[in-house]
Amino acid sequence: MMQSASPTLPPRRTAGIGLVQGVIETPLGALTALASVAGLVGLWFDRQQHAPGALAVPVDDDQRWIAQARDELGRYFDGRLREFAVALAPQGTPFQEAVWRRLCAIRCGDTTSYGRIASDVGSPQASRAVGAAIGRNPISIIVPCHRVIGGNGTLTGYAGGLHRKQALLDVEGVRLAAGARHQAQADLLAGGLT
Repeated sequence: MMQSASPTLPPRRTAGIGLVQGVIETPLGALTALASVAGLVGLWFDRQQHAPGALAVPVDDDQRWIAQARDELGRYFDGRLREFAVALAPQGTPFQEAVWRRLCAIRCGDTTSYGRIASDVGSPQASRAVGAAIGRNPISIIVPCHRVIGGNGTLTGYAGGLHRKQALLDVEGVRLAAGARHQAQADLLAGGLT
């Protein structure tokens, strides 16, 4: 039986696609990148919820999609890039992939709610399922799940930690209510960098 490179990538979807990994350093911590010949498959902060952990694939920090993601993320954090162009190849259920495609349509500097995304993907009663799909987003920052906030304008969960979600929104110039920022700071103090 073929083994998957990660628990989020079933073997039937990853067999023979030339997976490699690399590390991308950012101001918010290191990201592990997983790429195939088709594009970026995953991008996780260390110790992020739902991250696959150690990957049993070769390291190639210079692989084209990893190198492009590194360059684009550097420009993003410097305030010189507002739209990513690196090829993406996330693997999920059809519903998850529909949600992730919708996330990519949220422009830098904008936010939306879980309920709005549920409506946009044709399942207006499925806010919780949308939240679960967003939580399983395998490509942090570039598939911008950090741009999804609560319907009341407050910060809600982020697999990389609310302090990172707030920092990413700050990079993009998004200003939330003072209570939302306070909760993100409390999360940082309570849990440290997770």
